[in-house]
Amino acid sequence: MPKLWNETIEAHRREVHDAILQATWALVTEHGPLSVTMSQIAEKTGIGRATLYKYFPDVETILHAWHQRHIAGHLEHLGQLNAGADDPMQRLEAVLNAYALICRQRTRHDAALAALLHRGDYVDEAQQHVHDLVKQLMTAAAATGDVRDDVRPEELAAYCVHALMAAGSLRSEAAVRRLVTVTLDGLRP
Repeated sequence: MPKLWNETIEAHRREVHDAILQATWALVTEHGPLSVTMSQIAEKTGIGRATLYKYFPDVETILHAWHQRHIAGHLEHLGQLNAGADDPMQRLEAVLNAYALICRQRTRHDAALAALLHRGDYVDEAQQHVHDLVKQLMTAAAATGDVRDDVRPEELAAYCVHALMAAGSLRSEAAVRRLVTVTLDGLRP
């Protein structure tokens, strides 16, 4: 539940916005996406329904806002991994491992929720961002001789991104790591 007032109105609005997103996600994971109402969200957040409607028109819009924030967190994490090591191959391996784990986590949602969340321009933009990041890492790793240079970096990036989406069907993190290892083996000169 957000504090009544913060130092600024903007900070207060951010807190209310975040509280709405958190409350909605908690209700959706507990009851399912089709069972949650705006009244329940307002009550769980600790605000009035009129206030809730000032922020969001419906549950679906709240879920998309939550999902956009969630994806942004994933992209930030991948960006930090890319900035982490000096060695391009270490960065590539770290990014691919993290991406595969994200793909595994993504398919753990209920099918109706996944269908609702995984549509929209922001999802396509995030996929393009991941592809571009992996392509950049491929280019850097090819320059050091760690990645094959007989295939264009954008093609290798597409190979990796699509191969690692299979992590969504794997039962364990160990299986995900094996998939990443096999994918990396396909990149070697």
